[in-house]
Amino acid sequence: MISFTLTEEQRLIQETARNFAENEIRPVIEQIDQSHDLELDTWPLLRPVYEKAAKLGFFSFYIPEQFGGSGRSGLDGAIFIEEICAVDLGVGNTLGATMGYPMFILAAGTDDQKQCWLPELCKGEVHLLAGAQSEPNVAGSELFCEHPDPKLGMRTYAEKRGKEYVLNGTKSGFITNAGVAKSYFIVARTSLDKPPAESMSLFYIPADLPGFTVGKRTHLLGLQSGFHSELIFDNVRVPADCRLGNEGDALAILSAVLGQGLGAQFVGLARGAYHYALEYAKQRRSYGKPLIEHQAIALMLADMEIETQAARLLSWDAISAAQQFDPSAGIKGMGSKLYAVDVAIRTAMNAVKILGGYGVTREYLAAKHLCDAVVGYSLDFTGDMLRLRIAERL
Repeated sequence: MISFTLTEEQRLIQETARNFAENEIRPVIEQIDQSHDLELDTWPLLRPVYEKAAKLGFFSFYIPEQFGGSGRSGLDGAIFIEEICAVDLGVGNTLGATMGYPMFILAAGTDDQKQCWLPELCKGEVHLLAGAQSEPNVAGSELFCEHPDPKLGMRTYAEKRGKEYVLNGTKSGFITNAGVAKSYFIVARTSLDKPPAESMSLFYIPADLPGFTVGKRTHLLGLQSGFHSELIFDNVRVPADCRLGNEGDALAILSAVLGQGLGAQFVGLARGAYHYALEYAKQRRSYGKPLIEHQAIALMLADMEIETQAARLLSWDAISAAQQFDPSAGIKGMGSKLYAVDVAIRTAMNAVKILGGYGVTREYLAAKHLCDAVVGYSLDFTGDMLRLRIAERL
């Protein structure tokens, strides 16, 4: 029989994450939201949060104990990140990326690369990670481009010169953690004469390489606590041993790992929006009784609860399949992300409706939840592109 009951250890993870989110993250997010300043430099406010997260071992959550990490499972991570994102998706997305990206090293790194890079991420210091695929004139979804025409796909180029590569190109302004990350996973073409799917390679590089610069910060509709910027590579010299896997392996590496935890992030957001609306509906009165006693409101809240539960189970199933190397993991991973995002958008929209006029004010969280949820549609490939990928595999 399949059990959905959390172990004592998983309950402790859940409680730890919930306490951290409420006591450390929420006060800072409230300060950011109340400033109403898009140009506010949020890093000085958020850095202490990430310093505490690093000391608690959150950055090395999935890294095996032999390298100094916690060696937690994907399900442990889903339980953890849901609690963070129930308070703030921006911080959860930053933490989720830093927690998840070491999986690229675990999946494709050599023994020397693992011994060199992974212990560095387990020191309890702020070492945020970022990954860069999309480009200004090339849709992020072209990462999946299997057309044989070499002129299609990304144009960032890593030219092999002896024992190093020379990297040139630009990544779009949507790169999560750009500007605050200490290390980056960069996808670049290592041949412009081969089809995109056969010529994309993955590199792990430090942020301080000469010629590597970060552009102006991109301000999204939501995720105000997140960091997104353009990346520019101008003759950046990258040692050959910074390449993960063989030349042309990037698509296979990313497909095996990317997006498995995103579903849990949006489950957290959906849950946060639902609980916020639920508490409001219990307090706000209309026609002499609480809103929750009006049938129209009660039905919306019931749907919000049901869909959040369904999205959570779909996310857990996708993560379980990935850990067992189940052939269905790719479809399940894409499906869990797009369904959780759809649920988060619907739930946040219902929360706005339940709050009525207050739902569209900055003083209440319903509008923030909706803005954060809408960003998810395009985060790590659009919902429609993921549906098309699922259909292709069918």
